[in-house]
Amino acid sequence: MMCFQRLLISMWLLMASLMMAAPVHADDGKKSDKLQPAGQFITLKSPLTDESLGAVRRAALELQDVARKEQREAFLILELTPGASQFHHTYALAEFLATESLANLTTIAWIPESIEGNNVFVALACQEIVMHPDAAIGDMGRGKALPRDQQTIIKGIVEKRRNKKVNTAIAEGLMDPATVLLQLTIGDRAGAREKRLVTQAEAKQLQEQGVEILDSRTIKEAGTPWSITGAQARADDILAMRTATSRRDIIDAYGLPLEALREKVAGDRVDRVAYIELRDEINALFFSFAQRQIDRAVRDNVKVIIFEIDSPGGDLWYSRDLAFLIADLSEKDIKTVAYIPDKAYSGGTIVALGCDEIYMRPTATLGDAIPLQFSEGAFIHAEEKILSLEREMLHALAERKNRPAAVLEAMADKNLQVFEATHRTTGRTWYMSEDEIHAQGDEWLQGPRVPESRDGVAITISGKRAAELRVTEPPVQDIDQLRERLGIPLDLKFDRIERTWVDSLVFVLNNNVVAGFILFVAVVSIYIELHTMTGFFGIASVIAFGLFFWSKILGGTAGGLEIVLFLLGMGFLAMEVFVIPGFGVFGVSGILLIVGSLVMASQTFTGLNYEYDLLQTGKTLAVFGTSLFAVMLTGMLLSNFLPRIPFLKDMILSPPGVSTDGPRLRPDLGQAANPLVGAMGTAVTILRPAGKARLNGELHDVVSDGPFISEGAEIEVVQISGNRIVVRETSSPS
Repeated sequence: MMCFQRLLISMWLLMASLMMAAPVHADDGKKSDKLQPAGQFITLKSPLTDESLGAVRRAALELQDVARKEQREAFLILELTPGASQFHHTYALAEFLATESLANLTTIAWIPESIEGNNVFVALACQEIVMHPDAAIGDMGRGKALPRDQQTIIKGIVEKRRNKKVNTAIAEGLMDPATVLLQLTIGDRAGAREKRLVTQAEAKQLQEQGVEILDSRTIKEAGTPWSITGAQARADDILAMRTATSRRDIIDAYGLPLEALREKVAGDRVDRVAYIELRDEINALFFSFAQRQIDRAVRDNVKVIIFEIDSPGGDLWYSRDLAFLIADLSEKDIKTVAYIPDKAYSGGTIVALGCDEIYMRPTATLGDAIPLQFSEGAFIHAEEKILSLEREMLHALAERKNRPAAVLEAMADKNLQVFEATHRTTGRTWYMSEDEIHAQGDEWLQGPRVPESRDGVAITISGKRAAELRVTEPPVQDIDQLRERLGIPLDLKFDRIERTWVDSLVFVLNNNVVAGFILFVAVVSIYIELHTMTGFFGIASVIAFGLFFWSKILGGTAGGLEIVLFLLGMGFLAMEVFVIPGFGVFGVSGILLIVGSLVMASQTFTGLNYEYDLLQTGKTLAVFGTSLFAVMLTGMLLSNFLPRIPFLKDMILSPPGVSTDGPRLRPDLGQAANPLVGAMGTAVTILRPAGKARLNGELHDVVSDGPFISEGAEIEVVQISGNRIVVRETSSPS
């Protein structure tokens, strides 16, 4: 009985201990899952410098410390770029990478483009090499054998066998064109086979030792520099651990977090950061403002541009142009970052996708970029042609910035379904459309549909969800956390680029009401100038028209063509008034050219939605029509009151019947100077104010001294100045 009781007690204690231990193991498992490997990319620009070595050393030791303290894997990925470097710099870096002090850190050489020369030494010193399938690792001596002392140093690093895919034979093949490389298949007594890459001399030694060589294949001939691509290296299972087409492939292959993509450029110090705010609706004015600020940042040699985007969307084509303008900045070694604190819909989403990295607050939203067009008085979903163009644009941006194209396209195409896909070999997870998965054959396994990808609804996602779908980086709470994630020191002041007084003035001048008022001032000034001939109002008119076109050029809707058409139209009108009086071809052509130039300067024609373009043209013409009506009303008032205005009455000749205290031309004195002075005649055309009149039986070009004179009215010559004959209408006989 006692034994039975002891047995029960023992079993109870055992079960209790297991139950208490179970949660501990579960927690450990969860903790292990959370300990994602740490990683860091560093671009090593050529030539390598002491600063490059210092940057790599600091990053490597930081990752080594993280790996040791947190008991997790750590990876340092060095992107090697084409170019030439001094041997002593590559040697110092290779020696550091091969040291045992980095035992907890895995160093990876990433070769996206072909390299040769001393930079290859750095790749051989890393524990793993990842290559683009088309990139090659080539001749270290650039056609010649490296000096013996350098070959000895390189073989000494390689012999440490930090990289299991690299041996001294491979190093010799890269260092000396005269080396012959063979791939041998070696058998043992147990029947096992092994492939081994050796030099010709090493193969001979193996034969002398009696090693059974089952097969021999020449990898490199004597006398030719050796170069091997990523695809060839993987096929022969040498040199490269794996191939990848982008950094995104690498972080997926090694299970690294997205923030590992954060760039660090060795040897470069980020001492200036431009911060550009892009707010409100995206249109020509918005694009022009952003373009000026980007150009200003480029001139100031900034290394990082942060765009704070808060936009409901806007014009598709300006959004596209701005997105690709930002995307192209990477070619100038400028890193671009989009920061979305609240929202970026439609065109705002497209602009953000042009940036290298996107950071959002957890509650911020991104997406819903369905293209719209104007039809029958309202905006509706655009036709298939426009949707297809936008999808192509989003696909191109996705490929350039390593984002899932299907997710971006589904932000525009409400009927596109996106699925989670898993790579059969690597286990990499990506997001693809059904057509994309089928196009890859059996390479990807189709998983569940993305919940946000629903029929009839464009994808719109929060900051947290956008990071999960590989569209953005993990979310940030505020600017300070963004600084921390980008590695920008807190004491470094942002070069915040805001609107200047010029930008504010351009925004004001492009307002329809203001633009209409400027045109009103310009035309009224011409009218007054034709009646006074002082030159002052002519200058005022030129300034007004200049201000109009200047604001439109900076606003992004006008260019040189509009100015040429306007000047041509003004020239035609001048010919009609002063050279060929009347109302004919030149007058009509001039008016059409001027109106056309003003319309073209005030808007951009997309050519894809004629109804929308016509609507905008109607709005522009309405502004001009209002200005013209105001000009006509003002002209009527001036015709009646201009001769009575104290400031202006002395500048013009008063019409008949209006007394004046100023000096008047005496016809009797004028007769002595010119026989036409005081002559009577008849207006052949309307004088507005120039036209033709018959005087003494001859046809002359004349100008009215005040109001317009109707055709057939009796006139009198009051002044002659050179070829200019000034007339006035005589009182009708009683």
